[in-house]
Amino acid sequence: MSDTAVLRSIARLVPEGSRVLDLGCGDGALLDLLTREKGCTGYGIEIDDDNVLACVQRGINVLQLNLHQGLKAFQDQSFDVVLQIDTLQHLRNAEVMLRETARVGRMGIVAFPNFAHWPNRLSVLRGRMPVTRRLPYQWYDTPNIRVGTYRDFDALARKNGLRVLDSFGLQDGHEVRTLPNLRAATAVFKLSGS
Repeated sequence: MSDTAVLRSIARLVPEGSRVLDLGCGDGALLDLLTREKGCTGYGIEIDDDNVLACVQRGINVLQLNLHQGLKAFQDQSFDVVLQIDTLQHLRNAEVMLRETARVGRMGIVAFPNFAHWPNRLSVLRGRMPVTRRLPYQWYDTPNIRVGTYRDFDALARKNGLRVLDSFGLQDGHEVRTLPNLRAATAVFKLSGS
């Protein structure tokens, strides 16, 4: 996710001066924005070599780690905010990483493609898996291990004892608070451990 409007909407949720851990930070664009405009510090975690290089070129502190191995290297509450932006759908251990996000950070922000968005529903109704800007891959050639919905994630967060502090959808860079499960391509959740 690199759309500037989307990054700004997520950055709005991060308090100024926060110590941030960005799981699956990609090219470091969000951490760069948070550092420059909100005085945040922290680290990105990324596995892809090209993205790690892009982070280094931006001056972002990045650790090349595999999230499938968890966050054992980090102590409880060692970050103010832990970000999982377009990461959850790529992880085999999504539920474990959600709990780890709450353990390592005082607050978590999670965003992912919302499979229940109306164009996706229409595509499935027509008998085809959706291919959209947010889900740009064919079903047989996708890095996504799973797809999820706004409503499913809300239930998962609560099942794991997490408190939803704020949630909304994003569509074309705009927040969607009315019927986000139907009207938004991206689901965004701000969480705390309890």
